[in-house]
Amino acid sequence: MVIVNTDYIAGQELEMLGMVKGSTIQSKNIGHDIGQGFKTLVGGELKSYTEMMNEARALATRRMVEEAETLGADAVVNVRFASAAVMAGAAEVMAYGTAVKFK
Repeated sequence: MVIVNTDYIAGQELEMLGMVKGSTIQSKNIGHDIGQGFKTLVGGELKSYTEMMNEARALATRRMVEEAETLGADAVVNVRFASAAVMAGAAEVMAYGTAVKFK
């Protein structure tokens, strides 16, 4: 499966199949929340949350690809990511794009 953030793939003629998306809501346990809360006092990267968001993006992308595969897609173009906090320590990540088939 080809995944790109452009609306084309060089050398390919594309047939649009439709929008596909994948999403997840992730959180860290209370121990990580407390530890990361102390980190905000001194500054620096919140590595536990960086890891959480990387895992969430990977899962959302995987779910988007699975949806594209059910449509018989060869690729997903114009891929974008969106995120939003849904509560303290939890975030939603969505991956979306256009499923296409090569002509």
